[in-house]
Amino acid sequence: MAFFIVFTFLLIWLIIAQPSFSSNQPTNETVNTETLKAHVKYLSEDCFPRNENTLIQMEKAAAYIEASLQNSGCVVERQEVMARSKKYSNVIGRLNIGKGKKIIVGAHYDSCWLTPGADDNASGVAGLLELAQLANKANLGYEIEFVAYALEEPPYFGGPLMGSVVHSKSTFAKKEDIEGVIVLEMIGYFSDKWFSQKYPIPLLYLFYPNKGNFITVVGATNQMSFTKQVKVGMQGSTDLPVFSINAPTFIPGIDFSDHRNYWANGYNAVMITDTAFYRNLEYHQAGDTYDRLDYDRMGKVVLSVFNYLKTK
Repeated sequence: MAFFIVFTFLLIWLIIAQPSFSSNQPTNETVNTETLKAHVKYLSEDCFPRNENTLIQMEKAAAYIEASLQNSGCVVERQEVMARSKKYSNVIGRLNIGKGKKIIVGAHYDSCWLTPGADDNASGVAGLLELAQLANKANLGYEIEFVAYALEEPPYFGGPLMGSVVHSKSTFAKKEDIEGVIVLEMIGYFSDKWFSQKYPIPLLYLFYPNKGNFITVVGATNQMSFTKQVKVGMQGSTDLPVFSINAPTFIPGIDFSDHRNYWANGYNAVMITDTAFYRNLEYHQAGDTYDRLDYDRMGKVVLSVFNYLKTK
């Protein structure tokens, strides 16, 4: 009986958490954390509020993202997203066009209702913009596409009008050779306090830390190979711990971002996240401000993702 219990525990651990002793080499790249902070502050304060009802602020954020991607050497275009007779934009930047397979890196730039949305998701956009800067300086052997999505938040979340639905469908229609999609969703909030990290199931405390001092790669149960590939590519790049989870989508949070819309078209896709409301108590609240974020560790997230992109 004891053997069966231990065996079952180990099997669940191997399937869900995918423990791995493999890791990447430490990165020698750097990220300017003050630039990350400036991106987050601009989007969360100067573009406040940026939601489906504030077209001027949404356009202001889109224009800022567009200019930054152009400054990184990307070929930039807008992709129209229509919702309830209003026009929004996905902002798309491409590097190494036509060079091998393509990897997509995405992050939504709208925020929920009247919240500043610093962690959710100005942090993800800031990471996206700095990854474009790093990628422009590297000699990557494949095409990379950076996408800032409109309309991830309610009332459009989970529906057909999300910006990432539009992008995923257009990618599928063009029959593009996509190796994988990485979505940055809240990458800036960390805590070293005991039990600052919560989980949807208490059993997960056996597999993961109780302190919110790590970053997570999230995939569905049929995304195990790609999830592990990204995790191993990030792991060891910096001293920031990297964990992963593959779980059914009925567990709250597993599909709570734009990566879900690539699964529908058969693409490998994962979310990189600080775990959102399982850690950040100001999720979808007025207190989600830029001064609460840890830009040093956010920079390590960016460097870890880039180390995967660079050495894959």
